[in-house]
Amino acid sequence: MGACMALCSLASCTSCLCGSAPCLVCGCCPSSNNSTVTRLVFSVFLLLGTMVSVIMILPGMETQLRKIPGFCQGGTTILGIENQVKCDVIVGYKSVYRMCFAMACFFFLFSAIMIRVRNSRDPRAVIQNGFWFFKFLILVGITVGAFFIPDGAFNSVWFYFGLVGSFIFILIQLILLIDFAHSWNKIWVENAEETQNKCWFAGLLSFTVLHYALAFSAVVLFYVYYTQPDDCTEHKVFISLNLIFCLIISVVSILPKIQELQPHSGLLQASLISLYTMYVTWSAMTNNPNRKCNPSLLSLVSHANTTQPSASPDSGHVQWWDAQGIVGLVIFLFCTLYASIRSSSNAQVNKLMQTEEGTGSGGEGVVGEDGVRRAVDNEEENVTYSYSFFHFHLCLASLYIMMTLTNWYQPDTTTQAMQSTMPAVWVKMCSSWLGLGLYLWTLIAPLIFPDRDFS
Repeated sequence: MGACMALCSLASCTSCLCGSAPCLVCGCCPSSNNSTVTRLVFSVFLLLGTMVSVIMILPGMETQLRKIPGFCQGGTTILGIENQVKCDVIVGYKSVYRMCFAMACFFFLFSAIMIRVRNSRDPRAVIQNGFWFFKFLILVGITVGAFFIPDGAFNSVWFYFGLVGSFIFILIQLILLIDFAHSWNKIWVENAEETQNKCWFAGLLSFTVLHYALAFSAVVLFYVYYTQPDDCTEHKVFISLNLIFCLIISVVSILPKIQELQPHSGLLQASLISLYTMYVTWSAMTNNPNRKCNPSLLSLVSHANTTQPSASPDSGHVQWWDAQGIVGLVIFLFCTLYASIRSSSNAQVNKLMQTEEGTGSGGEGVVGEDGVRRAVDNEEENVTYSYSFFHFHLCLASLYIMMTLTNWYQPDTTTQAMQSTMPAVWVKMCSSWLGLGLYLWTLIAPLIFPDRDFS
């Protein structure tokens, strides 16, 4: 009986995968706004691709594949079957490049298709909110095709695409963090005023102090471990400049004029942005090819000799996983999920992220004749987010994942080595400076243009 019920349930969900507007007619979809459900499903596609990339880059993956009889060239053979698969091609950075290339192409395709969609009555909105099974097949097809791309200059060229895309995505991450901090501060202040409970203010103060304490501690550790008295001039400049910039935005955020025009602006936002800026600074310094200025985290923890050079690139050893890569993945997951469910009331952030002012992260849903709540179409008049920009954001996220998983190493097509490069360092630092400039603009724009509405 249980199996029959499961089959019936699966059959009822078939239209959710193949239909034109599944989230409006199927009980499989959660009780929420259709716009939120659609963004979540596309984000799941991105996360699935990320998981595949992570699996393909795990240490020992090539060795495990070679154990499959008749699969890898040079691996275990089966009598009468010739091994055809080059496992050194389908694992490692090459597989990550091709997997992320496929995801970037998939989302860029939808970004181009969904340009200027105004409401859910547009025929293209039907494609946006449905046909999930066929979308999945398209993604799989592009992925399979990507693995047939010959090496040549593809890896080197796509590396620079990854640099540019990651630069823009880091800015988007900062915008999302600004939005999150604004929403966090506004909700807790409103709760404190409504309930007359000072614990909300105490919580805001505690997190603000914590963020500043972590940021200041990071600065001290950077000076101790990532600079040398007679070397690492770039690191000294990076750390000092970002420390000064963080102090500037903190002071500006609490100026009386700023508080008068933006009462919800405060030190919580500035502290969170300062902490994120220090993370980007650390991430940039870990890509410095000068190992004297870039000790590995393992050597710091084990008190090893920090000036000992790393293994030669020609040795074939590549450190895929490190602390900054793991932290980068965690921040990426947070920002991706937050971008899928966000419903901001901050006008400046909404303009930057191409979204409308939200009314909540989810609706009550529509109750069908069978008593099942279904997703409600909240975009009959106007879309709540730019379909095209959302897909472009996921396209950039694919490039950021590619760079993060490969530790921002640049592939060398002659030696097949992976090397840290200064361009990666400058991309991250410039993105942090531009991000700080964007946050400063959200503070002073109402003061410079008093006639415009920035509420």
